[in-house]
Amino acid sequence: MNWDQIKSQWLQAKGEIKAKWGKLSDDDLKMIEGQRDKLVGKIQEKYGIAKEEAEKQVNEFQSKM
Repeated sequence: MNWDQIKSQWLQAKGEIKAKWGKLSDDDLKMIEGQRDKLVGKIQEKYGIAKEEAEKQVNEFQSKM
C-alpha cells in the first residue's frame, strides 16, 4: 500500500499505528493527520531513535499494510 492510500484511510490506519507505536497519543495522531514526515518525526521524538531508524520502521509498517 502506498502512503496516499494510508493517508486516505487514516481513521483505520490510526489504530494499527497506535498498536505498533503505543507511545503515540491520540493527540499526536490527530496532529500527524496522515502526514508521513510528521509520523516519522513523532516516532523519532517519542522513542529517542535516529531519523533513519524511524524511516525504516515506517517503511516496514507501510509494506505490511
